Amino acid sequence: MAKGHRSQIKRERNAQKDTRPSAKLSYARVSVQKACFVLDAIRGKDVKTALAILAYNPRYASSVIEKLLKSAIANAENNNGMNTDNLYIAECYANKGPTMKRVRPRAQGRAYRIEKRMSHITIVLDER
Repeated sequence: MAKGHRSQIKRERNAQKDTRPSAKLSYARVSVQKACFVLDAIRGKDVKTALAILAYNPRYASSVIEKLLKSAIANAENNNGMNTDNLYIAECYANKGPTMKRVRPRAQGRAYRIEKRMSHITIVLDER
């Protein structure tokens, strides 16, 4: 049983909330492993450098992450009133999402399973 009144519990929970601007993409149709290759390249970089890296990266995940990063920048600018010149990528990670299972017919009546993996990608920004 939780101690305190419901409003007090909510107040304590909101006090611990992270106020850094972020953006999250759920159910991205790219596997975690492929998304992490791109996320590792931009982690810790400032926003302008990260956008330049993503623009010239040939991987499919880079276009998805570029759109997500632009969303996080807009959140920082509009919701938190931050200056975009001082922003950098504090955290970026991809978590495993659900997997779509499909069947591929093979020789002699066999069936091979194809797994189409999804991921949840999160980008958290902060000011220098």
